[in-house]
This record gives sequence, structure tokens and C-alpha cells, in this order.
Amino acid sequence: MSTATRKSPLTDWTVLVPVVALVALVFSWGRELPSLGVALVALCLAGAVLAAVHHAEVVAHRVGEPFGSLVLAVAVTVIEVALIVTLMIDGGDKTASLARDTVFAAVMITCNGIVGLSLFVGALRNRVAVFNPEGSGAALATVATLATLSLVLPTFTTSKPGPEFSTAQLTFAAVASLALYGLFIAVQTVRHRSYFLPVESTSPTGAAGANGDGEGDGDGEDEAERPTPRAALISVGLLLVALVAVVGDAKSVSPTIEKGVAEAGLPNAVVGVIIALLVLLPETLAAVRAARRDRVQTSLNLAYGSSIASIGLTIPAIALASIWLSGPLLLGLGPTHMVLLALTVVVSALTIAPGRATLLQGGVHLVVLAAYLFLAVSP
Repeated sequence: MSTATRKSPLTDWTVLVPVVALVALVFSWGRELPSLGVALVALCLAGAVLAAVHHAEVVAHRVGEPFGSLVLAVAVTVIEVALIVTLMIDGGDKTASLARDTVFAAVMITCNGIVGLSLFVGALRNRVAVFNPEGSGAALATVATLATLSLVLPTFTTSKPGPEFSTAQLTFAAVASLALYGLFIAVQTVRHRSYFLPVESTSPTGAAGANGDGEGDGDGEDEAERPTPRAALISVGLLLVALVAVVGDAKSVSPTIEKGVAEAGLPNAVVGVIIALLVLLPETLAAVRAARRDRVQTSLNLAYGSSIASIGLTIPAIALASIWLSGPLLLGLGPTHMVLLALTVVVSALTIAPGRATLLQGGVHLVVLAAYLFLAVSP
């Protein structure tokens, strides 16, 4: 294990970059930035993403799977929710659909982008990427249920005109989302933790795991190689600093993004897509690096865990914020996005069921993501 994992010196980039990115956030918050300022903040944003991935891996090595994936997914999502609520408070009626657009973008990016990249990278390494279908299937079922209850049903309910929930319906969706999220966390971390442990292939044909029974050892690291508790706590703190900087810097450059989207004549939903892409960068990089180490289950934990957290935490937060938010809250998807969501669920189910995937499955997911991004720009 590297020295940076045991103890990050004050001059290490993994310590300096999050602090610099946070300083950039302080000086850029609430200000209209010139082109040079936007470029500098974007550079800090990229550095904070890389630092967040490093510290997430240190924490993951200490606590093991699936807790490591959970730490990063929940931390990113909590701050993402704060960003969405902040933008909605500042934006008025023009941000009525921002929560829907950002959450749906997160679902498509995680379930197709992160999953597709992870399977592609894993299959390139071992010809076949192997994972645990019990855990991944349970996570996918949770994503599909949350997405349908929160993003599809509002289009068809009749208590309020348009793709909106009534107050009672929004309350039910919020409670149901929290209940499902809590149940999933309990299953993932306690009752059926073994379903979410890495399965490491030992042959080019993707033979089952490192311990010979189809399950990895759960940590992938020797106990002696784990970071010390002090190093892990430092990384937890720096991870939070890096994530605050990522989301805050993303908000600082969002006016430039919104202006560019408007000047290009693109739909306003593209703003939500770009925000989701920026916020999910740490999880994407962490998932791809895990897949390169033959730990595709960890990648799927990150992907589906982030998707579940995005819906399960955003909808309750938006429901609570709607008490003081003025204007409509549009949650229902349009026909095109519902078709893409249905396609994603079907393709994902067929991918997960066998417990192994080739380059083809990874490519299929990436094509679905490409279709979503293309139709976001050209609806």
C-alpha cells in the first residue's frame, strides 16, 4: 500500500486539491465569473473529482464492500440533492422540472453509462465480466420500482393537471422512496451482504471467484494492507471536502452552462443532464477503476446504489422543500423518456440475470445512453 494511503502528507495533491477547490468555491459562489474564472473553477472541479475517487478508495479499503461503495454513493447523492434544492430555490418557475431532469439523467447515466463502461472494461480484461446476480438483480428491481413510482406515475395521475403529484401523492412517493431505500441498505449491508461482495474471475473465460465458491473475499485486500483508522478518518473528511467542492463548483459554473445551453437553442433539460454528468464523475471513475481490477460487482454496487440513492433521497427532499417552493413541481416523464426507461430496465434485467456479461452487453448499455444523450439534445 502506498504512503499516501497510510498517511497523506500536507503537500500531497490529494490533500491540496480539495482545499484549493473549496477555496475556489468560496470566491466564486454567487458571482458572475469571466471566461478565465470559469476555466479555473472547471479545472478545480476536475481535480476535486480525482481526489474524491482516491479518498473513496481509501475508505473502501478500510471498511470493505459493500460499505465502501455505499459511502461514496450516499455522500455524492446528499450533496447532489442540496444542489438541486438550491438551484430550484434560486431559479423559480424555470426550474420546475430540474429535479425530474437531473434524477432521470442520473438513472440513465448510472444504469447505462457506469454499468456499460464497467462491463466493457471488465470484459476487455477477462473476456467475461462476472458479478453476483442476486445482489445486482435486487438493486435493479429497487431502481425500477423507485423510478416508476416517482417519475412515471405523475404523468398518469389525474388529481392535478400536468405531470404533477398532488400533495398527498407526493407525500406517499416520498415515504415509499425512503422506506425502499432504507430496506435496500439493510439488505445490502446486513442481512444479505454476501450478495453484494465482489466476484473475481480467475480465468480468461470468467470462472468463478477468488474463493472458489463464486464469491470474492469481500475486501479484495489483505487485512494487513488496510489503511489505519486515522488514515481512513482523514480520507472521510477530505472526501466530504472534495464532494462539497465538486457540487459547489458545478453550481458556480452552472450559469455559464445555462447560458450556453440557451444560446445553442438546446432544450432546458440539457442543464439537468450536464449537472448529473458532472456530479457523477467521481462514481464513474471509481467504478471503472474497480472494473479494471476485476471487481465488477463493486462497480455495479456503485452504479445501482447511486441510482437508488438519487431517487430515494431526492424525492423526499423535494417533497419537503415544496412546502416553501413556489410554482409547479413537474416530476412525470414524457413518452420518449418513458420508452428509454423501459428499454433500460429490460436490457438491464437481461444483462444481470446470467451473472456474467461480455463486451456486447456493455456496448448495448452504452448505445442506450448515447440514444438518451442524443435525444436530450435533439428531442
